[in-house]
Amino acid sequence: MQKQPGLQISVFRNFAGKIDYSVMKRVILTLTVLFAGLSLWAQETYLYAQKDTCSLYFDIHRPSAGSPTEYKGVRKPTIIHVFGGGFKMGTRDAAYQMRRFRTLTDNGYTVVAIDYRLGMKGYKMGNGLAGLMRSVEHFYRSQQMGVEDVFSAIAYLSEHPELGIDVRNIVVSGSSAGAIISLASAYAIANGRAVGLPEDFRLKGVVSYAGGIISLTGTPRFAELPCPILFMHGMNDKAVAYKHLSAFGKGVWGSNFLAQKLKKMGANYSIYRVKDRAHDVASYMNELWLEEQLFLEKNVMQGEQCIIDATIDNPALPVWKEWGLMTPQEMYDGN
Repeated sequence: MQKQPGLQISVFRNFAGKIDYSVMKRVILTLTVLFAGLSLWAQETYLYAQKDTCSLYFDIHRPSAGSPTEYKGVRKPTIIHVFGGGFKMGTRDAAYQMRRFRTLTDNGYTVVAIDYRLGMKGYKMGNGLAGLMRSVEHFYRSQQMGVEDVFSAIAYLSEHPELGIDVRNIVVSGSSAGAIISLASAYAIANGRAVGLPEDFRLKGVVSYAGGIISLTGTPRFAELPCPILFMHGMNDKAVAYKHLSAFGKGVWGSNFLAQKLKKMGANYSIYRVKDRAHDVASYMNELWLEEQLFLEKNVMQGEQCIIDATIDNPALPVWKEWGLMTPQEMYDGN
């Protein structure tokens, strides 16, 4: 087992690892808010897999001292965090995620923030619907690579019990591409397609901020009931379809569609639809923490069929003008 020295310091940087001063100028106010009152805490880093040319690590953030690690006598789950970035960029230790990690650890949760392979890095999509549809297979491959990496991280945790992570008590959470990977992980398990996991493995839950499931074989169909799933999605999202975007059986099926499917199955799920917001919701992991906390406590820990289907109409929620309304073409073909 390879362990890297802990207590790492994250700075705001671009995805090439260099400080990007133009970006810093645009978001200095946001960073001020994010880091207000934030202090560093012990962090453990482990190499969990070598794949292709990638060394994949995860960081373990333990519960804060004195925080409640149980809810009504039930141990709180470990949260595997899968970062967003359109399968083309992002890091497990990006500065903007630290506030979320601190919220979770202060509330008694262990966080495992993972690397995964970026299958769309450097990809150019092309214009219009034709360009988008030509790209679906690349998106699907990227989704499945991410799922494989999530399963490898879980397998590593299972093989190393000295790390103290109960793999029978794991929730996978992500935003944007990370949410897609999280949902696809639950989908693979429900359809008997999970490879490399402990026998009879089940997730305790999935939390998806602006996610969906990419399919090349038509409408996603769950062979059996999945784990409890929480959907958060902007109703105007153009980057990851809120409903679905498909042609000839290939495309992405978003939160609205998947929630309707789970409702018909009698599954355990909740969905929060955010009015007048687009892909901004991928960044709302702090703003919607109370809704997520309710799901973790009721649906996951208590096993209640606490189904909530709500529309959030809150003008005070932040609007990220630079990318909230971004289309896939702008993300992959922009400068």
